[in-house]
Amino acid sequence: MFEGRTLGYGLARSLFVFPFLALALLLIVLSGAHRSLSLDLLLSSYAVPSEGEPLRFCRSRRGSFPLHILLSGLLLFGQIPHPRLAIPPLSSFTRRDDIFVAYSVHHSAVTNSSCSAGSSTAEPPKDELLGGLMSVAFDGASCLSRHQSAWYRRKPSNHTPSPYLIRRLRRYEALHKKCGPNTKLYRKAVEQLVSGTSTAAAECNYVVWVPSDGLGNRIISIASAFLYALLNDKVLLLHRTDDMGDLFCEPFPETSWVLPSDFPVRYSWVLEKDHGYGNLLKNKLLSSDMDTANASLPAFLYLHLVHSNDEFDKMFYCEEGQQLLRKFSWLLLRSNQYFAPAFFLVPEFETELSLLFPEKTAVFHHLGTYLFHPSNTVWGYITRYYEAYLANAKSRLGIQIRLFRRAYFDSHSDYIIDCALTKRLLPNVNLTDTALSTITGAKPRSVLVTSLRSGYFEKLRNMYYEHATTTGEVISVHQPSHEEEQHSEKLNHNMKAFAEIYLLSLSDALITSPFSTFGYVAQGLGGLRPWLLVRPDDHDLCLHSTSMEPCFHFPPSYDCKARKKVDIGSVAPYLRHCEDFPHGVRLFD
Repeated sequence: MFEGRTLGYGLARSLFVFPFLALALLLIVLSGAHRSLSLDLLLSSYAVPSEGEPLRFCRSRRGSFPLHILLSGLLLFGQIPHPRLAIPPLSSFTRRDDIFVAYSVHHSAVTNSSCSAGSSTAEPPKDELLGGLMSVAFDGASCLSRHQSAWYRRKPSNHTPSPYLIRRLRRYEALHKKCGPNTKLYRKAVEQLVSGTSTAAAECNYVVWVPSDGLGNRIISIASAFLYALLNDKVLLLHRTDDMGDLFCEPFPETSWVLPSDFPVRYSWVLEKDHGYGNLLKNKLLSSDMDTANASLPAFLYLHLVHSNDEFDKMFYCEEGQQLLRKFSWLLLRSNQYFAPAFFLVPEFETELSLLFPEKTAVFHHLGTYLFHPSNTVWGYITRYYEAYLANAKSRLGIQIRLFRRAYFDSHSDYIIDCALTKRLLPNVNLTDTALSTITGAKPRSVLVTSLRSGYFEKLRNMYYEHATTTGEVISVHQPSHEEEQHSEKLNHNMKAFAEIYLLSLSDALITSPFSTFGYVAQGLGGLRPWLLVRPDDHDLCLHSTSMEPCFHFPPSYDCKARKKVDIGSVAPYLRHCEDFPHGVRLFD
C-alpha cells in the first residue's frame, strides 16, 4: 500500500508540473524574457548556499516574466536537482513583496545581505574561506561560525593574507595532524617526556600553552604562542581548563589542539624553580653556548613569559635563546602578553616573517581570524543578539569600557560621550527643542556598549531617548550584559565575554579603553583601527590609532646584538611605543 501511495504521489506531481512548465515556457517566449535572461544564467546568478546559509531569489527584470517564480516551482517539486541544495518544506518559505526567501534547514538566523530591488542578479557570494586563510577540510555543522561569520561582516576585509602564509598554515595543519593528540608520534613523545630525558632528534616537537589571567590575555598569548610554533615547526597544544571548555572550535582539521587530560606534567610554581628557562640560565645550569650533545638536559623547559618575568626569562627573545630552545622536544609556555612583536627583532625570523606578513599591522588580524572561531554555543549568543538588535542598523558603533583604577562616573562617562560626539561617531542632541522630528522609516544607528557595569549604557541610552538628534537620526543603544565583576574562572562568564568581543568586532567603528586586552582582541578580529580613550593633547579627547595590533605591554629592554639595555620602541621602524601604554610596543606599517 505504501508503494502504491508513493507511485500515485509521483504521478500526480508530474501531471501537475508538466502543464505548469508548458504554460511558463509559453509566457517566457511571448514576453521575450528568454532573450534577456536564460535559465542557466538564472541558476548561476543566485549563489547556491553552503550548509548553514540562506537561499535567496532576486526579482526579475522589469517587463520580463518572473523567472524566479518558475525556478521556485521547479525546485519545490523536485524537477531541478542540485547536489548542494536541500529544499525545506513549503511552510518555511516566506514572501516579501516579490522576493522569495528560503531558509536553509540548518540556519537559525537570516544574514543581512539581500538582493537589490531592481537587479536580476544576487549580491556576489561572500568569501567564506577568507582568501584561503580557512581550510576546506572542515564540515559546516561542527563549527557554524567558521563559514557563517563572513555573512555578518558588511565589508570584506581589506587585509588579504599572503599566499605564503596560506601555504604555511596548510603545512602546519599537516604537521599537527601527524603529531597531534592520540597519534602514535604523540604517544612516543610523551613516553620520552616521562623518561625524564631530552632528545634533539625527535620527529615531533611541542609547545604547551598554559593559561594566565582573563580571556583577552589568553587569546593574545595563544596567538603569540601559535606564531612561535609556526616559526619553529612545533605543535601547539592548549592546556584547556574548565573555564575555557566550550569557547572555541577546533582550528585545525581532523585533529585537536587540546592537551589530553592524562598529560603527565601540570603547571605549578615548582616548574619555574626546577625547569624554568630563566632560572636555569640565572643559576648557570643552562647556557646558549653549552655542548647540548654531551650535556644532560631536562626533558622539558618552562617559559615564564608573563608581565612580571625578569631579564633572564626575557632571554627567550634573543636569537641564541631561540637556537637553544630548539633542542628541547617539550616546552611549557605561560603568558598573559601579546609577545608576537618580539619575534620581528630576531634576525633569523626576519625573512620568514616578511613573507608571512607583508602587512605588519595585520599579524593578529590574520592569526586571530584563523584560530578563534566561536563554538556553536557562543555563536548562538552572537547571532541571536545581532539579529535582534544590530542587523537592521545602518551603522554600528562599538564602545568598550574597562577601568583599571577608580574613576568618577559622571566625568568619565561625559568624557566617553564627548569623544564620540567630537569625532562625529555619534550625532549631537538638541537640548532645547523637544519638538524636533525624526526621519520617518529611516534605519537607526546602533551603539553596542560593553562594560562590567550598566551605568555607561544607561546614560547614553537616556540621552538619545530624552532628546532628539540634530540630524533627525534615531540612535539605538544596547548592552548585552553587565556582570559587575570579572569572573574569568567561570565558563559562562567567558562565553558571554567572547560573544561580546565578537559583536564588537562587527562594528563599523570602535572606541576602546587603554591597556585593555578585551578591546585589543575585538579590534584585531574586526580589522579596525580603534579610537583610543587617551588624550594626546589638550585639544583632542581621544586618539585614532594608526594600528589595529594589540600592544605588547612589557617587552624586553635588552638588545641582544648590542648586549645592553635600549629603548625597544626605537630599534626598528615598524615597532613603536603604544599610544595607550607608552611602556609597551606595537607593530606598525
